[in-house]
Order: sequence, then C-alpha cells, then structure tokens
Amino acid sequence: MKEQKNVDVVILGGGPAGMTAAIYAARANLSAVLLEESVTGGLVNSTYTVENFPSYTTIHGMELMQKMREHVDSLDVEVEEVCDIESVSLEGDVKVVETDEVVYNAKAVILSTGRKPIPLDVPTECDQVHHCAICDGGPYKGKRVLVVGGGNSAFDESLYMLGIGIEHITLVEKMDRFFAAQSTQDSLLGTGKVDARKSTIVHDLVVEGDTLKAAVLENVETGERETVAVDGVFVFLGQLPNNELFKDVVTLSKGGYVVADQHMATNVPGVFSAGDINDKHYRQITTAMADGTIAALAAERYIRS
Repeated sequence: MKEQKNVDVVILGGGPAGMTAAIYAARANLSAVLLEESVTGGLVNSTYTVENFPSYTTIHGMELMQKMREHVDSLDVEVEEVCDIESVSLEGDVKVVETDEVVYNAKAVILSTGRKPIPLDVPTECDQVHHCAICDGGPYKGKRVLVVGGGNSAFDESLYMLGIGIEHITLVEKMDRFFAAQSTQDSLLGTGKVDARKSTIVHDLVVEGDTLKAAVLENVETGERETVAVDGVFVFLGQLPNNELFKDVVTLSKGGYVVADQHMATNVPGVFSAGDINDKHYRQITTAMADGTIAALAAERYIRS
C-alpha cells in the first residue's frame, strides 16, 4: 500500500520555473512538493556558461542551479529527485499525482516539466550517444567525437569539449549552413581540431559489442556516404515539449506546448504551468523564473479562494 500525502500544491519539474514556484509557494505558507524525474536544474545544468542572468556577469549553469536549489532547501520544501511519476489525475477539486512510492493529493498542480532533447534518428542503438557535453564529455578526453547540430548549442558544447581535452570533433548539420553566432563559429573552426560539414546527416552508427566504433555520414545533396571513426556522439538538435503526463487533459498548442493565460492558468481549474513547457516566444532562465513566480502566486489565490 502506497503512502498517501495531502499537500496544497504539487510542482512537476525542477528546473528554474519549478524551483522558483517552490520558493514562492513556501513563502506563501503553502505545503508544496517538487517532483523531478532527473535532478533539479533542468537543461540549465548542461549550460557551460550563463552570461545573461542578472547579478552574475558569468556563472556555470550547474552552479547557478545549485544556488537556486539551496534556496529551495532553506525553505524546507519537499523535493523528490529521480522520481518515477506513474500517473497524474488533474480533473476534479483534488489533483492526484502517483509516484512509484507515494500518492500525493493536492489542491493545485503547477506543470513545469520543460523540454527534452530531440533524439538521434538512426536504426542502431548505442550507449555512447549523449545530449550533454558537461555531463558526459569527461570520459572522451583524448578521443574523437561526433557532434550533430549546427546551432549555438552544438558549437558552444564543442568548444567546451575541446577545452577539456577531446582530441577531434566531426560536426554535421543537415541544412546548407550553420546557425550558430558567427563569432562562435569562428572560434570553433579556428581551432584546427574540427571537421565541420553542412548538408550532412548521420545515416547509422557502427557498433561492435557495446562499443561505438564509427558513424556513417550521408551528404543529403549527393547521397554519398562515408564512415568516420568516432568514440562518442553528442546530439544538439533542439528540444521537444515534455507533455506526456498531461497531454490528453490540458490544452496544448500545435507544437505540443501548454496554452496558459497571463496568470499561468491552463484550461483545467487548479492547474497552472510555467517555463519552457508553455507556448511562448521566448525561453530564457529569467522568463522561466517569472512564469514560476506567477504560477505560484496564482495557485495560492486559487487555493485560498
């Protein structure tokens, strides 16, 4: 029999939006629990340097998120990391969120589940495919890696990997141009350690046993294929909304993002949303925090009424 817990608000997701919501909920004397399927911090953890956060000229993303987590902990908010959420029932006055260990009964729910990386679409599965250089780049020091993507993330993460001693990078972009800032392109391509290819996709991976040996690259214009030796693959193709838990209940945009009003309220009474999961133009750490603030204050007003 699972433990039953009654709380004022359950916050799904522990990125900047979710942790900000937790801080404001706690300060409003609401009993709150924050559930995170991985570790708190979200995608910001994988950001090497944050240079647009007021009060810090530059700070490592993981360090910034650790400071935010310390603030949450100082308010005695219950936080469950690596949490397996089995089901969510949002309709009705009592919202029910069931994990593998606990059933939470709440008066309100804040959705801050964010986004997840777009996976590499190849037929061969491989354990050496990653989406975070800061998290997983260390073991590839002195080795060769493939980077998939031509945007700012791909170029920034590649610079980071060269900085920690990765020997060589092959970078591929499907389109006929790269999309990263020109200054970043110049910095990376000027190292002499990068083979950057446009109009190129990953056709498949060559795996022997459990070990990646190479990647089969294909030029989308000519159809020509080439096998390139690599020890690891890092994929930066963008993100998709993490909406599986509530996509059949909450109104979503065509792109799968939550449609919320100016108070972060969804179409379901007592359900609010915040951060990158919302349908909006700008997705920054500061905008996520603003959403989390509003969602928590709106949830408090809903509960008090």
